[in-house]
Amino acid sequence: MTALPLDVARQIVAAAREAGRKHDLKPLTVVVLDAGGHVVAVEREDGASTKRFEIAFGKAHGAVALGLGSRALMARAEQQPYFIAAATSAIGGALVPVPGGVLVRSADGELVGAVGVSGDTSDNDELAAVAGIEAVGLSPQTG
Repeated sequence: MTALPLDVARQIVAAAREAGRKHDLKPLTVVVLDAGGHVVAVEREDGASTKRFEIAFGKAHGAVALGLGSRALMARAEQQPYFIAAATSAIGGALVPVPGGVLVRSADGELVGAVGVSGDTSDNDELAAVAGIEAVGLSPQTG
């Protein structure tokens, strides 16, 4: 798989939302991007707070832009805050360095996109993203 088809992206969204319900998470917003950082699918659950799209997008977009899951970006921000600030500016502000942005890799390790989730704690957002990716047989990369 070299691309992330719309039907697969929609399945990721559905599985991430299902994981949210299973774990009794707050209402989620789930964004799926392709490897070029383009939105393929997005859903905002009823009751999700405002600006959750921008946060979920920033988690996924930052991951694709820098080739690291947003958990790894958080560690990098703690070690090199000036780099993360400069990178955020360089990519137009769409970088949110906290867990919840997960790279999506094919079975052979090729980057096919990223999933960003926002609405609950960052760790729970990441849990939902990972569940969505795994549900379609792809590999999540959080680090």
